[in-house]
Amino acid sequence: FALRDPDPRVAGKGAARLRAAGVSVVEGVRAGAAAALNRGFLLRLAAGRPLVTWKAASTLDGRIAARDGDSKWITGEAARARAHLLRARHDAVLVGARTALADRPRLTCRLPGMENRSPLRVVVAGRTAPPADLFADGRPAWIVHRDDIAPPDLPAGEGVVAVPVAPDGDGVSMAAALAALAARGVTRVLVEGGGRIAASLLRAGLVDRIEWFRAPAVMGGDGVAAAAPFGVAAVARAPRFRRTGCVRLGEDLLESYSAVA
Repeated sequence: FALRDPDPRVAGKGAARLRAAGVSVVEGVRAGAAAALNRGFLLRLAAGRPLVTWKAASTLDGRIAARDGDSKWITGEAARARAHLLRARHDAVLVGARTALADRPRLTCRLPGMENRSPLRVVVAGRTAPPADLFADGRPAWIVHRDDIAPPDLPAGEGVVAVPVAPDGDGVSMAAALAALAARGVTRVLVEGGGRIAASLLRAGLVDRIEWFRAPAVMGGDGVAAAAPFGVAAVARAPRFRRTGCVRLGEDLLESYSAVA
């Protein structure tokens, strides 16, 4: 087998029973590949949080919307279809309430034949409540809000999760939000926006992977940046990532990255 299950309830017990019965057991077969495949599960047990993938769709100069908020569509159909596939491969998809209000995303997988693979929808609400129609289709959706200031008009229910304020006093503590999701069994989260959520995660070192869809267009400095400012004072202090793949999707590129340890 590849990896020993880190869950203390079972870790190593199966192998021990087999060995006690005289069965030859080999541990560590393709351990690296197995660790990569199961990284969300392993992180949840080892660090108490899910694997975080930040997905962005931007112009060549890193803009995700025009200055008036218009973002439809920066990338083409092939890129948008791949983004739906990413949703199907994650347990939850997360956005900020402002993004939910501006873009009105459904946050579902709408690839033919894969509609039942839609992830749990999670909206982070600092002082802004998400649009009520996000919950009108009956699919699972959670709201994470600050425990000191709950936005008005939040729906009632166990899907409303209160977490501490961020260390800088502005917004939700993303570390606490991720821990709350992990405690409820979530192992892989796809973060789709907006820039403030991305900045909070980057500042806290909580982005494990990036899936960056890049369109051959330039919008300029008055467009909306993929990540809001998060206090990088020197190039050497910027979070670093390693490119793990690049594929062409129509006229767009999808670049994949993993965080540098």
